[in-house]
Amino acid sequence: MWDLDLYARLDLADAWAIIGPVNWYAPTSNLKLMFDRLVCMNGGNPREELIEHKNPELAMKLEHAPEWKEISLNHLEGRSAGFFCYGDDATEERDENRRPRYISDAHAHYFEPDQEPADQRDAYAPLVWQARFSGIEVPDALWHYQEFGNGRIYSDTQAEDMAKDAEFLAAFDAWTDRFTRFVAGKGKVEPGRFRAFGFSRPSHRWHDMKLWWRDKAMRLGHAPQESSPQEQHDQGLNQDAVMSPEKGLGRHLRDQ
Repeated sequence: MWDLDLYARLDLADAWAIIGPVNWYAPTSNLKLMFDRLVCMNGGNPREELIEHKNPELAMKLEHAPEWKEISLNHLEGRSAGFFCYGDDATEERDENRRPRYISDAHAHYFEPDQEPADQRDAYAPLVWQARFSGIEVPDALWHYQEFGNGRIYSDTQAEDMAKDAEFLAAFDAWTDRFTRFVAGKGKVEPGRFRAFGFSRPSHRWHDMKLWWRDKAMRLGHAPQESSPQEQHDQGLNQDAVMSPEKGLGRHLRDQ
């Protein structure tokens, strides 16, 4: 997100048009990850010098400090977002009873069609509610799901096929018209107190070196005193101090 200057672009925008597929009852992974990162932009700490860039112990201490209430703001509050999602409901992979074709009879009862989510639109509900929780307006009329490619195999439902589907394009055009009218009617959004746009990142070389040393010490089993990792270690919750992070805890314990 830093490399694409996405924080600044989201800060500058009055509204965002979010467009993506529904993949296996959920938003696409990169879109979900983007919204996970937005948590840090909306409601996150805008003054990294208070925590030496990314020092976990200082970050936890800051949450208990009086200045936290002053700087922990919804930095994107007041903006709007629209969501247009689409999918094929896996119709080509279902039988006449809407059960998956490729599950053997012995296990077909694991999947009950009447217990499926009633509306694939709800796959984007976590993103919509995350936006609303942060003071970002998402009108129901701008949250739309469109079926596309029903009855066709996956290789026949690509972007080039979508571009030739008149029904899909009509639904998309109608959504973009609603989005445009809403944003124009709402008007400009006043920027927040802390701006991503125009922000110049300082050098963190010294703080990054300290974090590097913290990481090496923790791999040797020496977490910072009075830190969350140290307390978890003292309680016997974690036994994962290993020099090689590629070696998982399970393998480490088996080798002992």
